[in-house]
Formats: sequence, C-alpha cells, structure tokens
Amino acid sequence: MVEVLVALVIMATLALMAWQGVDGIVRTRDASQARLERTLRLTTVLAQWELDLTSLHETDTVPALTFDGARLRLTRRTADGVQLVSWALMPSTNESEQGTSHWVRWAGPSVTTGAALQDSWRRSQLLQDNDPALLKTLSGLTQWQLYCFRGNAWTNCQSSGDVAQVVATPGGGEASTPAKTVLPSGMRLVLTFAGGGGFDGTLTRDVAFGPQLP
Repeated sequence: MVEVLVALVIMATLALMAWQGVDGIVRTRDASQARLERTLRLTTVLAQWELDLTSLHETDTVPALTFDGARLRLTRRTADGVQLVSWALMPSTNESEQGTSHWVRWAGPSVTTGAALQDSWRRSQLLQDNDPALLKTLSGLTQWQLYCFRGNAWTNCQSSGDVAQVVATPGGGEASTPAKTVLPSGMRLVLTFAGGGGFDGTLTRDVAFGPQLP
C-alpha cells in the first residue's frame, strides 16, 4: 500500500511539473504572438503614414498640408483623383485606457472637383468617434509632435513662417488665389506612449518628401 501511495505521489509530481512546463510554453507563445501582432500593426500604420506624406499633392482649393497641434490634414494623390486625409489624437473612452489617446486616421473619398474637396475639408473639421471613415490605428498614446524640415533645420510645423505671402502678378496686382502653405522637404513624427499597452517611451520617424508633381 505504501508503494502504491509513493508511486501516486511521484506521478502527481511529474504531472504537475509537466503541466507547469506546458503552461509556460503556452504563455511564452501567446506573449510572443501578441508582441508580433503589435509590431506588425505599428509597421503597417507607419507605412501608411509615410505613404500619405510622400503622396502630397497641392491644389488651389485647400492647403496641401496643415497642422494645428492636434490634427494634421493633407491632400494626397490617388488613382481616382485627390483625397483629403486627416491624422489626429482622440481621447480614449475605455475605462482601462483613461488618460491616453488613440492615434486615428480619417480619409475622405477620392474626388476630382474643388467643391467635393472643400466638402471633405469641412467634414474633417467635425470628426466624431462613430464616423465610418475613421480608423483607430494605435492606442495608448499620450501625445504626438510634428516637426518640419526647412532650411537645413527642424522647426515646429505650427510656425507662422510656414505660410507664404500672396505673390504679385505680372500686371502689378496681387494673385487672386489664397496664400499656399510652403511645403517642407521632410517631416519628423514623435509619438509618446504611456506604456502598459505593449509600447513605452517615444518613437521617432523621419519622412523625406519627394518632388511635387504638377
């Protein structure tokens, strides 16, 4: 009887050790999978960010690039015309994410007329969480900063010096079109993460702009 009890104790101990080993493997696998998914999502979001910036297209209807400290709006070329895109931080409504924000991207339809582009511009000023075109890209952020590269230096993209003055026409008068934003040759993005959501600290990404197509 004692031998049977000893054998049962040994088997129970081995089973417990085996379970702990399997549980550790499963936990490690799940953690690695979660890190991989977060990294892939971050890579995809930054790739979209870079594509938006390198596809900038100037029009006479709305500014090609504006940043007010909270929202970046830009016009980009598409296969079907011109599209207005907006990137912004929106406060999280989840109780577990209080004090942090979502980095969101809104994209209007591709349009071919100035009136339609102006309509997209107005829509981008009144974005709501339930807007079907609004995509929450990253979570757990506390702030973001943008710097424009001009004159071999990084400056705040909100600088008033980034707006060109109305130029004179050959006839001596002023141009009838509004002043255009002087596009920088590059932009620096700095995202600050709160931690606890897979990312911590700051992330910096520089994007160089290509030549503007007519």
